[in-house]
Amino acid sequence: MQAGLHPCSQGITFAPVTPDVITSTVDKAAVAQVLRDIALLLQLDGESGYRVRAYEMGADRIAGLPQELGPLVAEGRLESLPGIGPALAEKISELVTTGRLGYLEELKAKFPPGLLELMKLPDIGPKKVATLWRELQVGSVDDLERACREGRVRQLRGFGEKSEAKMLEGIAVYRRARGERKLLGDVLPVAEALLEHVKASPGVVRASLGGSVRRRAETVADVDIIASAKDAAPVLDALANAPGVAAVLGKGGSKCSVRMTAGDLQVDLRVLPDEDYATALHHFTGSKAHHIRLRNLGHERGLKISEWGVQRDDGTKVPVTDEAALYALLDMQYVPPELREDNGEVEAARERRLPEDLVTLEDVQGAVHAHSTWSDGKNSLEEMALAARALGLKYLTVTEHSQAAIYAGGLKVEDLQRQWEEIDRINAAVPGVRLLKGIEVDILETGALDYPDSVLEQLEVVIGSIHVRHGMDEDQMTRRLLNALDNPCLQILGHPTGRLLPSREPYPVRMEEILERAAERGVAVEVNGKPARLDIKSEYVRQAVQRGVRLVVSCDAHRQEDLRNLAFAVATARRGWARKRDILNTLPADSFVAALRARR
Repeated sequence: MQAGLHPCSQGITFAPVTPDVITSTVDKAAVAQVLRDIALLLQLDGESGYRVRAYEMGADRIAGLPQELGPLVAEGRLESLPGIGPALAEKISELVTTGRLGYLEELKAKFPPGLLELMKLPDIGPKKVATLWRELQVGSVDDLERACREGRVRQLRGFGEKSEAKMLEGIAVYRRARGERKLLGDVLPVAEALLEHVKASPGVVRASLGGSVRRRAETVADVDIIASAKDAAPVLDALANAPGVAAVLGKGGSKCSVRMTAGDLQVDLRVLPDEDYATALHHFTGSKAHHIRLRNLGHERGLKISEWGVQRDDGTKVPVTDEAALYALLDMQYVPPELREDNGEVEAARERRLPEDLVTLEDVQGAVHAHSTWSDGKNSLEEMALAARALGLKYLTVTEHSQAAIYAGGLKVEDLQRQWEEIDRINAAVPGVRLLKGIEVDILETGALDYPDSVLEQLEVVIGSIHVRHGMDEDQMTRRLLNALDNPCLQILGHPTGRLLPSREPYPVRMEEILERAAERGVAVEVNGKPARLDIKSEYVRQAVQRGVRLVVSCDAHRQEDLRNLAFAVATARRGWARKRDILNTLPADSFVAALRARR
């Protein structure tokens, strides 16, 4: 086992130990860490201080053993150790001999997967983790970073501004050590603000984001900005002195690299003569695999393509005014940045069959999937309506959680009826935007929906989602979703794989079967734009489009600001080659509702 890794909080298990090898060295520190993890989870679960202390003391005892742990387990002598009773001895033996501990798995299932990861941050111990979870529902490193930046941690007893600053420093150190990629949704606002700062610099002719940010990849490592100007120095200085820059990592004649305070993010700016701008932008947008394909095509035509331009074999430079001109030189359609992943786009562009009407944010007329203070949202219905109108949206689907989602303030049937009355009042009072009456109904373990059909039939929008029991196996989960899709009241399948970036893997499911059934039943599939979800991912979007599955792009909004998540849903849809006609909420409100009800 790697040093410093917690075996259970990282999804790592011990290799099963058989009786004939149990006398070999067993990692006492790792076993002790598992016991400490249990103590923390018991504390969070409201268990008595006595039980918590028993596991903490047991962890100390195991970690401090002068002899090897294996022989004690093999010979059944664990109970001879002070503070190790029968129950604790049984659990230690199970862990050492099987490589797993069922009791820990049961405890872990009650809390977010990223909670134990907080223990790896510098100066964060069990008591602090427990307080952060109880008081602020901080369940991951990302949650903690947001809480610190929003100034919520300093309001807790025993914490303060210095504690917040120290925690942010610790998070940055932790991420540097892991080389962790960052969510597009966290990086893009910073990148776009810096781009505008660069564009306003003296002498800038053109400027754009590049790299994985421009391709709208789910996660990104850093930010690339490409600019053109006659004199690079003032532009490079502008980035070096931009707001939020923590340190200048390097600055030369054409490139400046900085580290931002926000998220410990590295930003690289390159400034070139305008005649080289298009080829440099293409080169630094990537992907590497796509660029290699184009270089090879260029070679076949006697062209050398690089960030410094396009040259013929005789050394003459070919003018390239923009990226479209570069593709034209290769007898190809223009390939949008989101598609440049060498996933068939080169062949399609050469054969003139690349879709030229990919969905855009401007095509979207209404926002799907929004919560308010009626369930677990932060803003009232009227505030959400006004925010949607301010963004130019024509409608907003109100889809609170259903009654089984007690943890999220799920609505009982009588609550729904009262909410419909409020929606009617707001629709009459707020012109220019329409609230649609909907629900995000839980898909229960059997695949049944969490309201009777008689209730669901009265709604304009019915999204069905899985929120609990993610641990079912592939057969069980596939049957669960197929059963839900067979319900004639289900209109939209919400975040179909249940993943949370980077803390929760998708649950096992045969997505091809799910998409086939959705196509057969006429159920739309959600492209969820919440940056930590982006579910379904672009590969599944493309499979859905190929099968004729209807899609919606959604924001999964729990506050006004989340309505902007639509942009990430659109980006994911574009990466999956989805066109305007594939997305139902590009329709006006009445047509959208009619399309949802038109089950095949």
